[in-house]
Amino acid sequence: MSSRPDLDAYFTRIRYAGSRAPTRATLDAIIHAHVMAIPFENLDILLGRGIDIDPAAIEAKLVHGGRGGYCFEQNTLLLHVLAALGFEVEALSARVRIQRPRDFTPPRTHVFVRVMLDGRPRLADVGVGGLSPTASLALDTEDEQETPHEPRRLVKDGAWSGWTQRAPDARIFHQAKLGESWADVCELTLEAMPVIDRVIGNWFTSTHPDSHFGSRLQAARATTDGRVTLLDRELTRRDRHGVGVSHTIASEAELLAVLAEHFGLRFPAGTRFAARALVWS
Repeated sequence: MSSRPDLDAYFTRIRYAGSRAPTRATLDAIIHAHVMAIPFENLDILLGRGIDIDPAAIEAKLVHGGRGGYCFEQNTLLLHVLAALGFEVEALSARVRIQRPRDFTPPRTHVFVRVMLDGRPRLADVGVGGLSPTASLALDTEDEQETPHEPRRLVKDGAWSGWTQRAPDARIFHQAKLGESWADVCELTLEAMPVIDRVIGNWFTSTHPDSHFGSRLQAARATTDGRVTLLDRELTRRDRHGVGVSHTIASEAELLAVLAEHFGLRFPAGTRFAARALVWS
């Protein structure tokens, strides 16, 4: 990507034809369109290709190449697009906590985007898989927040003075309401994540043997009435309330068909992904 991203190509990719003014309405509309159009996926890791988070490489893959990606790709693209539109943005770090207990400390390998609007911070995150919020979230309130999909909230833990000063062990939990229960999505401290930290985080996430991205196939996309996710052989379609119906994929050919039909990800017949669960009889 040059110093300025190809905005026309990006908006064509996400099927967005609305305002480009740096307002909250624009921000939310772009986030919603992005999560609907560009799937979360880790397939290049499983194909041994690695993940290049240079902005030009991200644009070539996600915008011009019709592919998806994970947080370091998705949110880097969004960061550059929003900056080009005149938004005040900054990359911040987080720990993903989906289906992880509070007494476990996951690596700080998630990046999201803080957007300042009228002096108030908002969270934009199009790269946290099947729970990527489909609208921005206010970063200075613990109130429940509606989105086009699941309700969200940010809950402070530990000693805070307002939303800027915190004790060393204080943190914020981003949560999604699934049915009647709240589930942790990410843990935040509002610490900046400069480019070098993203490079290191991406390297760990895409190459370390303990990273689940190197052993499990993952894909996710928001839909008009819910979400569709793929974890190895399990395809799940959920409604806006988090109620899901799952289907087990029976063959390599069916897997490629599912990737094409539900995520727009097309690969030649015979393509094999190096995930432990994808050993076909």
